[in-house]
Amino acid sequence: MLTKAFIPYKGYYSSPFSKWQGSLANEHSIVLGSQTAKNWLGTKDISPDIFDYLILGATVGQPHVFYGGPWASALIGAHNIPGCLVSQACSTSTTVVFQAAMGIETKIYKQVFTLMTDRCSNGPHTIWPNPKGPGGQVISENWVMDQFNNDPWAKNTMIQTAENVAKETGVTREQCDELALRRYEQYMDGLANDREFQKKYMFPISIRISRKKTIQMDADEGIMPTTRQGLEKLRPVLPDGSHTFGSQTHPADGNCGLIVTSKGKAGELSKDSSKDAQIVSYGFSRSKKGFMAMAVVPAAQMALDKAGISITDVNVIKTHNPFAANDIYLANQMNIDVNTFNNFGSSLIFGHPQAPTAGRLIIEGIEELADKGGGYMLFTGCAAGDTGAALVLKVGS
Repeated sequence: MLTKAFIPYKGYYSSPFSKWQGSLANEHSIVLGSQTAKNWLGTKDISPDIFDYLILGATVGQPHVFYGGPWASALIGAHNIPGCLVSQACSTSTTVVFQAAMGIETKIYKQVFTLMTDRCSNGPHTIWPNPKGPGGQVISENWVMDQFNNDPWAKNTMIQTAENVAKETGVTREQCDELALRRYEQYMDGLANDREFQKKYMFPISIRISRKKTIQMDADEGIMPTTRQGLEKLRPVLPDGSHTFGSQTHPADGNCGLIVTSKGKAGELSKDSSKDAQIVSYGFSRSKKGFMAMAVVPAAQMALDKAGISITDVNVIKTHNPFAANDIYLANQMNIDVNTFNNFGSSLIFGHPQAPTAGRLIIEGIEELADKGGGYMLFTGCAAGDTGAALVLKVGS
């Protein structure tokens, strides 16, 4: 259990997420993420000089990613601090926030800025020399698409892991469709009253079109309207599978940032000093080979155990749900109503830029808890390699 690491209330932002090959497809994710963070800090009157470390989360290669952390820290205006790069597929944000919390807990850091950013669009194509190949042909890899389609250990695609869990546990096509519709309705709740909930945390992205023209992206781009009739018309992605393209997530682009610090400093930086978000515990897991969706449960249970609470003590649950089966399996295993969590949005609907996905979900959970008057939040999600990671936070009010 952690006791000293806090996120200031409103000490975070998420950019809108853009659809695959959309408005952010040609933007360098580290440059764009750093510029967005710098702009956000400016609107909060927070000097970058308060930070003594930066942790960058990114999973998709970009030019100069070798310089990752220290480059990003300089770009946000913190020219004199070091930084590091964390890359752990869909668990990147979870791990970044936990590592920042551990630095505060052990008094290695005082104030950490965590920046998570990725661009799945136009991913790099990597080559390695292969002198023994026929005619000296290179070894090549499509950084994004090849990872979706081939786990080098389990020897299967991402969606196959979800179908393995669905088949073994009896998750049906009808259940997946029903949940996809429910998650879409919950996302639409976040757009009610002129996007009242999303505007609590979402910060616009400025995109430079030319030397004289800059446009601003204020809201998510490329959300697919979902209806019962539309879902019923879709074919399963895999033959006889339970998931269609309507009940799985889509790759996206975007970024987010959170400040992690001590309780006292969190109070100074909070928009409301009576509110903060304590980082309480972390959990991790690895399921059996090829059953990634199962990893969410032992990770969640470990985080709950470390926090000294049970699932019945949790007021808000947010999950990274790349496939509908993830949430259905979690609900069945933990004896909770699948329709009651992931209020106001989830990655199943707003997309998955990888590194910032969990960060946005954690931010949404903090805001929901603050509106409820405080309590415990559980975040849990799966990640490539049949792994999972979870965090428990407590929001005071």
